[in-house]
Amino acid sequence: MTGHWTEFTVFVVLFLGVAVMGFLASRWKAGDTMDHLDEWGLGGRKFGGWITWFLVGGDLYTAYTFVAVPALVFGAGALGFYALPYTVVLYPIVFLPVLRLWSVSRAKGYVTPADFVRGRYGSPTLALLIAITGIVATMPYIALQLVGLESVLRTMGINSHGIVGHLPLFIAFLVLALYTFQSGLRAPALIAFVKDGLIYLVIIVAVIYLPSKLGGWGHIFDTAAKKFAATPSKTDGILLTGNNQLQYATLALGSALALFLYPHSATGILASRGRNVIKKNMIALPAYSFLLGLLALLGYVAIAAGTKPIFNNATGKADTNTIVPALFQSQFSGWFAGIAFAAIGIGALVPAAIMSIAAANLWTRNIYKEYINRGASSKQEAKQAKWASLVVKFGAVAFIFFIDPQFSIDLQLIGGVIILQTLPAVAIALYTRWQHSSALIAGWAVGMAWGLYLLYTIPNPANGKLHFGGSALQLGQLSLFGWHPFGGSAFQIYVGVVALAANLVVVVVVTLVLRALKIKDGEDDTVGADYHVDEGDAGLRKVAAD
Repeated sequence: MTGHWTEFTVFVVLFLGVAVMGFLASRWKAGDTMDHLDEWGLGGRKFGGWITWFLVGGDLYTAYTFVAVPALVFGAGALGFYALPYTVVLYPIVFLPVLRLWSVSRAKGYVTPADFVRGRYGSPTLALLIAITGIVATMPYIALQLVGLESVLRTMGINSHGIVGHLPLFIAFLVLALYTFQSGLRAPALIAFVKDGLIYLVIIVAVIYLPSKLGGWGHIFDTAAKKFAATPSKTDGILLTGNNQLQYATLALGSALALFLYPHSATGILASRGRNVIKKNMIALPAYSFLLGLLALLGYVAIAAGTKPIFNNATGKADTNTIVPALFQSQFSGWFAGIAFAAIGIGALVPAAIMSIAAANLWTRNIYKEYINRGASSKQEAKQAKWASLVVKFGAVAFIFFIDPQFSIDLQLIGGVIILQTLPAVAIALYTRWQHSSALIAGWAVGMAWGLYLLYTIPNPANGKLHFGGSALQLGQLSLFGWHPFGGSAFQIYVGVVALAANLVVVVVVTLVLRALKIKDGEDDTVGADYHVDEGDAGLRKVAAD
């Protein structure tokens, strides 16, 4: 760490500051007790507009996003900008569904999306599958926050190889685990103010100062274009190619459909105090998308600056996730680089805390209470959730300690595909009860199996991987019992969209068959619930249907 003491000192001071905030958060907007899942896991369901904006923004725009999006632009060019249209189309798509989810959850006391599925279909099996899918998809997401934090530590010269090298990472997540255990969702909600403030400061300074230092945006784009023109790849460049345009569009759409299916996204929504709060946030959250666009441009800036990613001795390869920290270290003074590193580090803590809480809520409500202790009291639920959140966090740490971090990235790639398979049971069910619960289970199984199989068949020649090498599938590879509907097409498409299409087809066909055979379904516990319920000044009230 020689020569990086200024960066490290600033990083540690800010990190300790937010840790103190995390412990004090248990007294912030506190209810009568923290021994209730609504209080610990949803912050009392009373977060207002600003708190929700920072909480959901801090949850969706993570430390891994901070380092991975510009790293993808640095390595692949225009394709990396898929994250921009994805987060732009996201909010119009989810605007109405999240309002309905909030209303029925408030009216019926639901804490998780799987709670809603359990009530909507009266099927504990379907709810269990939704809960397990959410937990499995969330675990590698938490591990990826560690990847973002580790990229900063490596840039500051802290060796992250071996148990001793991982000690700073372990200490950081131990502190996170302790204050989340004590304060619940209030801790990341409060810290999100600092995290997002630092990120806005760093990115705005970077996109103003660095181009002026490096000869302007014209020179930056020209340099990036020359770099990509010199590579043998046919899919990189500052413009999309004919082969990856479909991949770009379907990846953006699939990612937009998936994001609010993740349990941690729903947690931020259900913690808000009313529909008007959510409406305002759906309008204001695209401000983060503007920030994301500026952030992505730093990939081109790094090319123009001649920045090289830090070499990882453990893997024997350069770690492209360090490209943004390395850029800041080479172009800014030590104290400002320290602020930037702290923004990324704190950016890992906020989503990791929310994700672990969301996974703990799923375990507690949809597995523990459903199958282990049906008569669990509110205090027992809260206690179970607190301990479950610890297990989830240290499970994520184990990914980094004992498994190649690349495996976490691969699992997150899989996570996006599998969480999409919950869309029919969660999102579509907010509008119609027509689909049969057994059909939803069959659709989930087919979509999951086909999606995983397609991911397994995708190689990555760049790193020598034969399987799980990416999420882009050539249309020519698609076959149905030996029939290739797209011939030998070289166009690429996002696997998640293909698997979801299969899921939906199965749901429709099986539902039609079961309805024709007059096979009864479970009872709908949401009958009579107002999907437009809101919270007025005098408490819960009902408003007119749309």
